[in-house]
Amino acid sequence: MNSEWKSGAERPVMEGDLQYHIRCRRGDVNRYVLLPGDPARVEVIAQGWGSARFIADNREHRTWSGELEGVPVTACSTGMGGPSTSIAMEELAALGADTFIRVGSCGAIQEEVECGDLVICSGAMRQDGTSQDYIDLSYPAAASYEVTAALVESCERLNIRYHVGVSCTTASFYCGQARPGLKGYSQSSQAHKVEDLNRAGVMNFEMEAATVLTLAGIYGLRAGAVFAVVAHRLKDSFQYAGIDHSVRAANEALKVLASWDRAREAKGKPFWFPGLLA
Repeated sequence: MNSEWKSGAERPVMEGDLQYHIRCRRGDVNRYVLLPGDPARVEVIAQGWGSARFIADNREHRTWSGELEGVPVTACSTGMGGPSTSIAMEELAALGADTFIRVGSCGAIQEEVECGDLVICSGAMRQDGTSQDYIDLSYPAAASYEVTAALVESCERLNIRYHVGVSCTTASFYCGQARPGLKGYSQSSQAHKVEDLNRAGVMNFEMEAATVLTLAGIYGLRAGAVFAVVAHRLKDSFQYAGIDHSVRAANEALKVLASWDRAREAKGKPFWFPGLLA
């Protein structure tokens, strides 16, 4: 297999720009991309499209592409955490993707949020352990206002209960999110983390958004994120619910974005703004 990789070690690709990790080549990936963490969720997303075709399945990266009411779309799983997420984004963007929506699950840390609700991420705290390899931590992990507005629009259309706010992206599901490790292991710095973030209005814990948003900002791409709330840290409750809502909202948001892009392009504008719909 190694003999088939003709490029150098810095960025290994094969003929047709076949990407090393995601095993997709040019023509396989569309500009609008949904990024679930779980490979099994890719097929669930694709079931909501009018047409879909399997592209590749390598490591944690499973990819399908298709059409959603005439809009060319792609879904590619990232696996858990920043490192594999950054790999997926790097290789998808190299093939022409420019709009990304992370579709995940999370743990809420605000009282008004309930299990089964959705959280739309307006920005993320960069505790992901990966984005700092790209840029200093003072650089913001900010969601695209267009993608955020499209997600809000989609939830309103679908009558799905949602919240908008800042997420905390961590590199660890356990100690990084102030959960005890094995045999109750913890550090004193974790003791008040949930309380402190709650006081600051942070909505939730999750593990990939900061990586997605930071890379999008650096590379001039658009990105946002929507999460199904499956845990509530203040109430110590867990209910694996809302995943179907997050998938529906993300798919609907792609349709919204595509329609806004057409309106923007028709009037020769570089950015979408509400007046374009008048």
